[in-house]
Amino acid sequence: MKIRYILLLVFPLIIASCCGTISKAKKAYTITETKPLKSNWKFNSKEWLLQKDTLIGKGGPMHWGVIESKKQLPENYQIDFKVNMTKESLFEVMLNIDKENYIRTYLYQIDQNIVIGRGVYKEGSNEYEKRGGPTLFKKPMKLENNKWYSVKIKVFNNQLFFSVDNETFLECSLEKSKLSQQGKLGFLTNGEAKIIDLTVKNIE
Repeated sequence: MKIRYILLLVFPLIIASCCGTISKAKKAYTITETKPLKSNWKFNSKEWLLQKDTLIGKGGPMHWGVIESKKQLPENYQIDFKVNMTKESLFEVMLNIDKENYIRTYLYQIDQNIVIGRGVYKEGSNEYEKRGGPTLFKKPMKLENNKWYSVKIKVFNNQLFFSVDNETFLECSLEKSKLSQQGKLGFLTNGEAKIIDLTVKNIE
């Protein structure tokens, strides 16, 4: 328990040392406190909130709940977390958000697939053509509500690796697929999603 309290005290210092990126070498970004969440992420508190160590997103079919980091992702990075889609059908990790463009890496229950796609998100707009985007790669996977899934995303040398439960994998070249090669991180849900054990770290 003492180690846990020490980590909570050190966490704001880690965030302060990140400068313009979400993480630096040998330092991992995690979410464990509300204050750093508010200072480092852009979000509506009615859509995303932190309860103890769980980040909870709430949206709807007509208004997706979105949270976006204020800091840039490193050039090469790895993201690990566990997610539970407690309501509705879509949970999405928004990668390399650059202005209104981003990479869609998501779990989609209706089609029972994990997906990599090209995304567009215009803040505050619920118009169909100003959110989401086309699917580029997909792989079948049984997905259901109220079940925890382990997600791992890695971007290294412009190559994107996306896996769920270390069982289902997708991979693509950012350059060949004409996907955003730099930007920020975000999460999106059309229902309710819970995230725990989130870490974002720089890799070399």
